[in-house]
Amino acid sequence: MLEKFRKSTASSSPNTQTPAYFKMDQYVEAVCYTAAPGQTQWYPPLMVSAGSIAQRAVCAERVQEAIALLDRLSRDDYSEYLLKYYREGARRFNAGWRYVDIVTVLLALAEQLQPKSYLEIGVRRGRSVSAVASKAPACDLYMFDMWVSNYAGMENPGPELVSQELDKFSHSGERIFTDGNSHQTLKPFFETHQDLAFDLITVDGDHSYDGAVEDLCYVLPHLKIGGAIVFDDVCHPKHRYLEDVWKRLIVEDSRFTAWTDADIGYGVGFALRKW
Repeated sequence: MLEKFRKSTASSSPNTQTPAYFKMDQYVEAVCYTAAPGQTQWYPPLMVSAGSIAQRAVCAERVQEAIALLDRLSRDDYSEYLLKYYREGARRFNAGWRYVDIVTVLLALAEQLQPKSYLEIGVRRGRSVSAVASKAPACDLYMFDMWVSNYAGMENPGPELVSQELDKFSHSGERIFTDGNSHQTLKPFFETHQDLAFDLITVDGDHSYDGAVEDLCYVLPHLKIGGAIVFDDVCHPKHRYLEDVWKRLIVEDSRFTAWTDADIGYGVGFALRKW
């Protein structure tokens, strides 16, 4: 049951690994309906589509929440740029600006799902995980990163800074930091946490084709019914193949209702698990 990968019938390059799903009996109660014992469950439990939550992610209110979030976090060159970008877009286009990124998506998802458990691959300085904590401060956080020094020419202090950022949002849940390459740490983690399932997962780590496939294959079987998977940079100009990874493993899989934006910035996709 816990074999992590199986090969699809295709054997040609690129990587054709697919997730090894097992029966999932855990649900995100905020977005699921389950029939009472003895009654027929006619529909899959999920009651809301990805498109419905996307409307919450692209609204002007969400951009203002993203601005407020970044205003509370420590800054580096990227976050300084992003904060100016948010403010200029809001100034120019007002309420008509339909902008979305990983922050606005996570704010909308965390508000809707009220997650109790969140896994993130690619934490860096804690911007994304802070977005989740700002909406669900009691959520248990499982954070995987290598905390590479001088990442993209910017400081990358590690868990101590991330904890300081989470404190700003009165986060009270567990904080589990796993340091190292996700391709080496995820397998033993799930081998020792076989029954652990997540309401919300973000994959924003290894941006190689094979690396992104492997990370997704590890985590997807552990997503609850009604849970959401977030995948960043689906239209990054240096990693255009990530959109293919996203489409093959998520969008084309009937287990999910998916939504993708590849029009502005580096793009982002998310999906909710139906069964």
